Amino acid sequence: MDTSLSLPPPYEKSRLMAEQNRRLTETVARESGRLGSFIRQRVPDPGEAEDILQDVFFELVEAWRLPEPIEQVGAWLFRVARNRIIDRFRKQREERLPAAGMADTDDDSEHWLENALPTSDGGPEAAHLRRLWLDAIAAGLDELPAGQREVFIAHELDGLSFKEMAAASGTSINTLLGWKRQAVLHLRERLRPLYDEQP
Repeated sequence: MDTSLSLPPPYEKSRLMAEQNRRLTETVARESGRLGSFIRQRVPDPGEAEDILQDVFFELVEAWRLPEPIEQVGAWLFRVARNRIIDRFRKQREERLPAAGMADTDDDSEHWLENALPTSDGGPEAAHLRRLWLDAIAAGLDELPAGQREVFIAHELDGLSFKEMAAASGTSINTLLGWKRQAVLHLRERLRPLYDEQP
């Protein structure tokens, strides 16, 4: 006959939950300084950095409740933070990426490239993403027909107006606008894989 004492299941479950909560609290206290610093170096806005930090810890709490234990919690937290930062930059790019359609007028105040590129002042991840975008844009420009490429470069990089280009080339403004629109459509398609790029 088994005479060993065993804890009743509800008590055992409560004890395990209390132990789990204690370890979770210790982990958050131990990692929050390093993790917060890591995020703030890459996200210049303090409010956004704090939001990302809270999101990462919320995700930790959710994952902590799963039956599978997290191996190397510190590395896991930094990986989740990095993914959240990259998601933030992707969202900003999608919000900034203007529509492919061009206005029917010679509106030279709107420059597609300037609005589409990730900012360069958001830390190492932003600089890396900007380089990826510039490489993809350069490759996309090489694929364009000469007229579309030249109009895009003249307007976006050289700052020429459509009126100036029309006067210099003898090509109508509407044709130049159409070529620019085609170039933008092509470049947007060329950049689309960067939205889905896995970190």
